[in-house]
Amino acid sequence: MLIVSEQQDPYITHTTQGVYANQTGMGDQITKNPHAIFIPLPLQGHLIPSVHLAVKLASKGFTITFINTESVHHSITNSSSSSNLFEEACKTGLDIRYATVSDGLPVEFDRSLNHDQFMECLFHVFSAHVDKLVGSLVKDDPSIGCLIADSFCVWPLMISKKYKLVNISFWTEPALVLNLYHHLDLLKKNGHYDPLDKFDDAIDYIPGVGSGSIKPTDLMSYLQATNTNTIVHRIIHKALFQNTKSADIIICNTIQELEPYTISTLNQTQPFYAIGPIFPNDFTKELVSTSLWCELDCTRWLDNKPPGSVLYVSFGSYAHTSKHVLDEIVCGLLQSGVSFVWVLRPDLVSSTDTNALSVGFEDQVKGQGLIVPWCNQKAVISHQSVGGFLTHCGWNSILESIWCGVPMICLPLLTDQFTNRKLVVDDWKIGINLCEKNNLVDREEVTKKVKELMMQEKSNELRTEVKKVKRTIQDALATGGSSHRNLDHFISQVILKTNQVK
Repeated sequence: MLIVSEQQDPYITHTTQGVYANQTGMGDQITKNPHAIFIPLPLQGHLIPSVHLAVKLASKGFTITFINTESVHHSITNSSSSSNLFEEACKTGLDIRYATVSDGLPVEFDRSLNHDQFMECLFHVFSAHVDKLVGSLVKDDPSIGCLIADSFCVWPLMISKKYKLVNISFWTEPALVLNLYHHLDLLKKNGHYDPLDKFDDAIDYIPGVGSGSIKPTDLMSYLQATNTNTIVHRIIHKALFQNTKSADIIICNTIQELEPYTISTLNQTQPFYAIGPIFPNDFTKELVSTSLWCELDCTRWLDNKPPGSVLYVSFGSYAHTSKHVLDEIVCGLLQSGVSFVWVLRPDLVSSTDTNALSVGFEDQVKGQGLIVPWCNQKAVISHQSVGGFLTHCGWNSILESIWCGVPMICLPLLTDQFTNRKLVVDDWKIGINLCEKNNLVDREEVTKKVKELMMQEKSNELRTEVKKVKRTIQDALATGGSSHRNLDHFISQVILKTNQVK
């Protein structure tokens, strides 16, 4: 396989053919398997399910041309020492090609520190680079028939129309979150957005909310914001409130049985397929590297701990918090006496202050805790010694925790995490809140909640419930399960629509 960038001649050599035949019979019609261009949002939490979906579709006979930004490619190759991300996948016979594209900024630009400037480039500049590359790819390979792009991208509608591609929107978060974004007009009309005036009134007028209503404090953080003129709000309005509604198909990393009413509502306006959870076939071993940072191996440390005795702590790859919050958490963890593995991302406070904890704390945790800058989360959370997860409620983390039967303590920090918390704690009963009333992180409350999750009667209740939800998502992925069927229906629709467009 040849790796190319938009500056080069974007001819990409063919890999070995997919595991399925290159042609599929549909009645009397013979049609080629779909060839899709796949472009994820260049953020860690969006990249992971995108790569896994690309591999899954290739295993179903798709040809995939996967496009990362040059910055993401640089980070992954630095952390994995591999310049050919899909090399191992292609050795199994999958037809995955790979290209890179500029996001409009130099590779060395600090996108974490300069978040808004990065978002401005994704809004204004990225589309021109994507347009150029997609145009070259389609010109050199007319078999390309569809575009799969992250739902947060603002340009798929324009580019899919220009090059006559089936427009497939990939939503990496719960269906509930997309449904709420789709109803910004109703939220605004009723005083629950731009501005949020009614803090105490239940929101009971949005169709498809499974519990019938949702509290304003459970809306995504951007909908609770007082300033709605930010670059992220502009992206939300263009990408989610406008563009995704015009997609030919939406595919979602969720499970039909967990969000039936919401999915049914979304399906009334356009084809919407719940195909999650999107994991590699071997949960802990990935054919394709997706990590933007070097991963430290925690296995030896975990091997020396009793089963179910370790709390895993991680606040994801994107959100930030304060030193005060982190200091309160570490004090609470130490007071609890519970062993823990804590992923303390270097830029969790700021790229300019990589010492996230106050001086002295890292020495105090030795013996009781292991602090690492990054790790293979699936390997840690699936380890038999891990019995709980203190999480920011990122959707990938929630799905992985459920898959491993691990209950959660929830501390949402940003965006969809507040809505995800509602699903975990209020709807599915598989987690508890770290902060109950004033949302202030307090060391005594941390100690109390850690003991509740890991040691007390509540722990047994949560583990019983999380096992039920785990069985639900396992059944969905099994042959004949809802996600298995939905994926097959999605592929049939893509083949049909590709033929219609072409």
